[in-house]
Formats: sequence, structure tokens, C-alpha cells
Amino acid sequence: MKIIYIASGAAGMYCGMCLHDNTLAAAMIAAGEDVLLVPTYTPLRTDEANVSKVPPMMYGGINVYLQQISPLFGKLPRFVKRMLDSERLLNLVSRFASSVQAEKLSPLTVSMIQGADGRQKVELDKLTAWLRTERPDVVHLSNAMLVGMAGPIAQATGAPVVCSLSGEDIFLEKLIPPYYEQARKLLREKAHDVAAYTALNRYYADFMIDYMQIDPERVHVIPHGLKLHGHVKRKHRMAGDPVTIGYFARICYEKGLHLLVEAFKKLHERPGLPPLKLVAAGYLGKADRPYLAKLEERLRDWKLHDKFEYRGEPDRDEKIRILQSFDVMSVPAVYRESKGLSILEALANGVPVVQPAHGSYPETIEDTGGGLLFEPENVDDLADKLERLIRDADHRRTLGERGHAAVHARYDDRRMAEQTIALYRRLVEEQAERRARSTGTVVHGDATLR
Repeated sequence: MKIIYIASGAAGMYCGMCLHDNTLAAAMIAAGEDVLLVPTYTPLRTDEANVSKVPPMMYGGINVYLQQISPLFGKLPRFVKRMLDSERLLNLVSRFASSVQAEKLSPLTVSMIQGADGRQKVELDKLTAWLRTERPDVVHLSNAMLVGMAGPIAQATGAPVVCSLSGEDIFLEKLIPPYYEQARKLLREKAHDVAAYTALNRYYADFMIDYMQIDPERVHVIPHGLKLHGHVKRKHRMAGDPVTIGYFARICYEKGLHLLVEAFKKLHERPGLPPLKLVAAGYLGKADRPYLAKLEERLRDWKLHDKFEYRGEPDRDEKIRILQSFDVMSVPAVYRESKGLSILEALANGVPVVQPAHGSYPETIEDTGGGLLFEPENVDDLADKLERLIRDADHRRTLGERGHAAVHARYDDRRMAEQTIALYRRLVEEQAERRARSTGTVVHGDATLR
């Protein structure tokens, strides 16, 4: 099959769905499929070999933003648009961009969901014209905020359109009136243009079925799969070494690092615990630097600054080394997480986790047996669950081994690719059968596939 996978770049940030999309595309290519991973807005940033292509750039972030300001920017000469869409310029702009703020992007968000009726119609026309020449069997959109493209793409190519459900509600719920109401209405209307949706877990599938009023039969749960090379069972700490509590995620309020810092303080007030260390790593955007600075100031006030370390934004090899240095990991997110990829990465290395009992986390913990749950935003309960694992090395080891075994058995990239390809083939065959019935043609197997 020829598969065009349209992904949203995240302005230079390590983004969970960018990582997922790249891993999935690479695994499908390895399985022998003809896959083109096409970035929109900005180039993709990933810590694995980047398989995305710029065919040229579609929906370049600068052009999209300018066209929202005025339709006149859609009439710029082609050479100017190409210059604004250059990978080098988009990367440069992304480097100096602050974190994406839904409040400021509310009108643009609605316009994008409007599709052919939005201010970026010239970008949609460019995309559909290019897709006609590529003649894909399937087109996959990386998130539901791209559903405005689905109808025009299906009409232009005749291919079924698949869409990932990837945590859109976190952004959408921050839109300001009247754009929030407009966006929700448009999403429900455009949802019917998509042949099938995929979600990484049952929690988010059910949530978005209600949120977007999607036919449940169109939503398929395909868990995330890791490229498992290098993810091996960690060595256990030597006697006398401090117990390392780890955090690996974007450094921001939403991911809850402040809760972990507060729990770390409480643990130091409890008698009889071994020496402790707190290590954090992950993407830190310009807008979130004051957040980290404030946490570091608190730790200094508590005389704990020498027991905390921020390890920056590591590449893949360094990420694995950091994860394997953890005795236990927690990302105590304050929102209902739809993905939780770093939790799977920790478990892949035999590191047990302590996570809030909401969003996708209970499902992950139940399926892998690799951790404990605590009451969301309850710092005392978080400290209690961490203390249990700090005091009981055998229990810590058991949970880590269970998690390691489960992830290596059920969350690998090849399995994810196989399930996704099977869905694509079924959709293509069903579409071919519908066409055959309308024309009186008989279709055998995948004879319609190139």
C-alpha cells in the first residue's frame, strides 16, 4: 500500500505524538509498506532516526499564521511562500518560539478545523493537488484538529482517511469563547469525514467517542509500540547508593513536576529512609523556564538543592541511560493523560512507576503490573506510594520486572505497525467493495492495491 501519514510538527519540542508518528512510520516502512511521513506546521523533532520527508512543506507554520492575519498573504508569490516554508527557516523560528498557547491560537484553530471554509484554503488546495499526484491508498492524519482536511482529501484521492486521537482535548479546552464552542461544533460535524480513528488506549478512545460524537465502531485501539532496541532491564543500585526518584517528561506545570518536588520534601521529613536523589529530564520550553527556576528556588530554601538534578533534553541513548539510573519514576500529571509514552519507556527498562489514578494511567498499570497509583494531586498519597517502594526493594524489583516483561511482550513497534496496517487493508478492501457494488465490478482480495 501507499500510505501518506500527515503529522503535526510541535515547534521544535519533543512531542509524544511526533515520537509516536515517527516510530509507527518507521516500523511500517520496515514491514515493507510504501510510507511517506509528511510534517505540517514545522518539521518533526524526534530522538530516533527521523523518517519524515518534506515534499515540499505542507501547511508551513509561518504561511498558516500569516494567512490567518489576512487573506492577502495567501496571494504571495510562490517563491516567497516556498522561502517561508523552508525547513531551515521553520526550524529557526521554532527555536525562538514560546510554548503553544491555545488562548492566542483560538481563531486559527477554528479556521483550521473549517478546512475548505477556513482562511488556509490555499494550503488545503496545495495539499490535495499534491496528493492527487501521489495517489495514496490511505491517508492518515495525526490528530483530530486536522479533520477539516479529511473530506477534501477523501474527495481528491478516493482514499480512506484515518485519524489519530492524541490528546486534543487538553488544547481545545483552553480555547476562549466563542471559538471553543465553534471548534467543538465543527469537530462533531467533520468527524463523519473520517473513515476510522485510532487511539492508544481504551480510556481515550471512549473519551473522544463522547467528546466528538464519533460512531464507536469507527474507533480502534492500537497501543503505542516502542522501538525496543537498547531498552534492557536496568541494573539494581549498589548498597549505599541513594535511591533515585526519576521524572521524564516535558518540564511544565501540566506534567506535575511541582507535585513530585513537594513529595520529595515530605519524604525527607520521614525517618528511617535511605539517602534520596531526585532527577528530572525532558523538554524545557522558553515559557516554562520560570516554572523550573521556581522549583529549584524552593529546593534551595528547603536545603535540598544538592539532591536534585535536571539533566536537560537528552538524545535517545542518553534518555535510556537516564531511565536506567532511576529506581522509581513518577510523572504526576495534573491532567488526564491520553498517551503516557515515557511511562512505557520506564517500564521497558524495568523501572517501576507511581502515577495518578486518572486518564490512561490506570489502564497502563493494570495491563503491565509495573507500578502503583495514587490519588491525583494528593502529594501525601504520592509520597506514601513512593515511600512504599523506597523501603521495599523486593517489591520495587518485582514491579519493575513485571513492567519490563509486559512492555517487551505487548508494546513493541512491530506489533503496532502490524495492527495499523491490518486496519488500513481492511478499510481499502471495504472501499473497493463499495465501489465495485456501485459499478457492478467484482473485486478479488487486494487486486485494487498497487
